[in-house]
Amino acid sequence: MVAALLVIAFLVPSYFIFKERYFKRSIKVNLPTEWKEVLHTKVEFYRHLKPNQRAQFEQDIQEFLSNVMITGVRVDVTLEDQLLVASSGVIPLFGFPRCTYTHLEEVILYPSHFNSNFEINDPNQVFTGMVGAGILENKMILSKPALHAGFDIANDRSNVGLHEFIHLFDKENGYIDGVPPGFEDKVFALPWLNFIHEKIRHINDETSDIRDYGANSQQDFLAVAGEYFFKQPHLLKQNHPILYEGLMKAFNQDPAALRN
Repeated sequence: MVAALLVIAFLVPSYFIFKERYFKRSIKVNLPTEWKEVLHTKVEFYRHLKPNQRAQFEQDIQEFLSNVMITGVRVDVTLEDQLLVASSGVIPLFGFPRCTYTHLEEVILYPSHFNSNFEINDPNQVFTGMVGAGILENKMILSKPALHAGFDIANDRSNVGLHEFIHLFDKENGYIDGVPPGFEDKVFALPWLNFIHEKIRHINDETSDIRDYGANSQQDFLAVAGEYFFKQPHLLKQNHPILYEGLMKAFNQDPAALRN
């Protein structure tokens, strides 16, 4: 029953909702060769794109960097840092060409993990990334080492940059609630939420290969499942076909097809 209702929910035209609300002016400048080399070396998603898709990705990178400030706290911000932050943001929105995040003005890079007060000299520092609220509204904090680890390790299902930008993607409908943009209506949201809570139960029962952190909340489930979707798409499609279908509709893209 849940699966049947979920199929109905997946018919929501989220692309048109997203594009109508978040369309922006495009920039057409050839990406410097050095930038392309970093993307090819570090960003697996980019390597699997066809030439016309790479052109779109490169344009999206430029638009992201022209609109979002990247600041270092006790770290220098390198070109590679900028491109990995931008790639983290571009990948979840790649199915919505020339669209951007409503709730982001600045990404702040930290030298390590941090605590809930954004302090780095605390033995209990546990966070590698966070979407800001309150005085940090429209900001995101990322651990620079964790950001790089997410791209350096290609055969896992973890990427803190993607995780936090999926939270930001989630926020485009007004709230970080685990309900993707386009699924807000109750007739669509309830089947989706029932489905992911079933998936969370499987994590808690230790009968799922989805990362344990996804069981913390429905918000974290969407972000963790999204990391899996973009980093190991064939495996997610094989092990969780209904979830894969839902994420494919939510993000308006099929990353497994890119790798065929």
